[in-house]
Amino acid sequence: MPSYKDLDIYKLSYDLALKTHNATLQLPRWELFEEGSQVRRSSKGVTSCIVEGYGRRRYKAEFVKFLVYAQASCDETVVHLKFIAETQNSHKEKFEKLIECYEELGRRINRFISYVESKWNIFPPK
Repeated sequence: MPSYKDLDIYKLSYDLALKTHNATLQLPRWELFEEGSQVRRSSKGVTSCIVEGYGRRRYKAEFVKFLVYAQASCDETVVHLKFIAETQNSHKEKFEKLIECYEELGRRINRFISYVESKWNIFPPK
């Protein structure tokens, strides 16, 4: 894999971070800076951790550590989205869809962690 940009989890997390960012900008002004700010940071944190981990892929333990951080940020994002979905009824459906997407991303990150732990080899066999 020549780049982190080739990872499916990167592509999905980046796309979801953009969707989350845009969705939160439609929140009421007071929520924009409270829960909206939190969820924007955690959603972008998922992507950032994937990228940083990939940059350390030569060291499997470091790669896994940052993938675990990405998983944790993904879980944090789900919690913030649930808070918004429960408190902002006019936007509930939109945020529930994002929750479903982040839960799927979390499953994919988890599977990728298992793959890296068991089969990752930076130096392919000759």
